[in-house]
Amino acid sequence: MPRSSHGPWEPPKGRPDPIALLDAENTGRLPDLVPVRWGRMLESPFAFMRGAAGLMAVDLAHTPSTGLHVQLCGDAHMANFGVFASPERRLLFDVNDFDETTPGPWEWDLKRLATSAAVITRLSGFPSDQQAKTAHAVARAYRRHMARFAAMGTLEVWYERVDAKAALRTIGRGTPAPVRAAVTGAHHQTSRAELPKLTVRVEGGRRRIADHPPLVSHEGVDRHSSAIHKAFVKYPETLESDRRVLLQRFELVDLALKVVGVGSVGTRCFVALLMSDVGDPLFLQVKEAGDSALAPSVPKRPPGAARATGQTPSETPHSGGRRVVSGQRLMQAASDIFLGWANADGTDYYVRQLRDMKGTIGTALLGARGLVGYGKLCGWALARAHARSGAAAQIAGYAGNGGVLDDAVARFALAYADQNDRDYAQLVEAVRTGRVIATPGV
Repeated sequence: MPRSSHGPWEPPKGRPDPIALLDAENTGRLPDLVPVRWGRMLESPFAFMRGAAGLMAVDLAHTPSTGLHVQLCGDAHMANFGVFASPERRLLFDVNDFDETTPGPWEWDLKRLATSAAVITRLSGFPSDQQAKTAHAVARAYRRHMARFAAMGTLEVWYERVDAKAALRTIGRGTPAPVRAAVTGAHHQTSRAELPKLTVRVEGGRRRIADHPPLVSHEGVDRHSSAIHKAFVKYPETLESDRRVLLQRFELVDLALKVVGVGSVGTRCFVALLMSDVGDPLFLQVKEAGDSALAPSVPKRPPGAARATGQTPSETPHSGGRRVVSGQRLMQAASDIFLGWANADGTDYYVRQLRDMKGTIGTALLGARGLVGYGKLCGWALARAHARSGAAAQIAGYAGNGGVLDDAVARFALAYADQNDRDYAQLVEAVRTGRVIATPGV
């Protein structure tokens, strides 16, 4: 399979209607929030892409694959990377969204990330040659860092980190002040600092999560309260023993529904406020987790692939919450100490801290040079995440020392960015004709 074969993209014959496919994903979601999901996807071609991981997986299934499987992020676009704190409170840069994680072809994450780079660069008003340059930077950084990881020892790869300082250096000189502030200022975003922003005082002096409907609301929580309390009984079993002891010092005092993301809108998601025995706050996000949107499209692992990647079938657990947590723990350099999962009343959930020393890099603030630097940074972080699955030597050996793969991925990214524009235009038309109902601006 020549590396250049990864470049072409043509929609396959019989390609499903994008709107029908995306609408099928709304089955089981909270009906009142489905129009919000459509409205958020309507905001821009990149917003559409964010909500269409399953659609792109259907298309990627028709593209070349070496058969080497790693743990995929599943939704590797540039907005799903960011800064967060390790358990030692050190700021790291890494992948930060794993709702669609599953074992699969490494090419899928790389092509989705490179395509997002092209889409974002286009949305920023830069011409096609600059879009190609940003996408090329993603692929080149991925290939070069994968070669470096292939030469490392097994434990060296596992201990590898991309810290916040390295992230800012990679983006390069001239990084806008707001971007630097978002990265370095993540230190201040703790549960204690967020308490006055996310809560209000009520009778008796206790704290209650502030309502901001429809994004955050107590309306309808009673229907789910019993299930979430059951989840909180089971969830500690998935934590390390020392962290269970820590969690026991906190008591659940309030719960609210929360709308999150783009593709996730409509799934059951809650903010939980807990208070410790000495009055410290802890905010946890409890989020529904079903099957990965990629699951119907991921090809079966070829013979020998499990041995090549060090993966076993147990890494695709039946529980959606466990799937997300297992994928995150495998891919991230360091994961949230409260990351765990539970099932309650037939629904799977995963649990993690909300806004704990987390920062995002606003790509809209980056110029052409900054976008290229950010593309390099994301490519580096993705290679490190994939290398933890154990296939670094095989991927690096295939990718080679030259730029053939980089060129091919960049060509694919531009071609699929065009496809994304066409699909987005179909959504705009579907809203105009009333085929789907969208609530924009929420």
